[in-house]
Amino acid sequence: QVQLVESGGGLVQAGGSLSLSCAASGRTFSSYAVAWFRQAPGKEREFVADISWNGGTTSYANSVKGRFTVSRDNAKNTVYLQMNSLKPEDTAVYYCATGPGGRSDYWGQGTQVTVSS
Repeated sequence: QVQLVESGGGLVQAGGSLSLSCAASGRTFSSYAVAWFRQAPGKEREFVADISWNGGTTSYANSVKGRFTVSRDNAKNTVYLQMNSLKPEDTAVYYCATGPGGRSDYWGQGTQVTVSS
């Protein structure tokens, strides 16, 4: 069993930066890939980025590529999402998810990111 808690969301002006954290409990976390998703009001949840169990492989949605960076510190059981050059369209609730075999079996409660124009 893995429990995830996101933090770091908030209100920022367009062009600003935020750093999200996804803290996990459970000793198996370090062997799982972790993904970030987001859901804006009235829209479907969408993939943002993911990172392999050892941080060696990352991937990003086209909409955030070059602006967002995902990283992890397995010693701290934490995955991070550094978000730069934020745009109003990045406004959403951001979630992290993980699970065996690359599945998203476990989800956090989400953290709100609001980007004002």
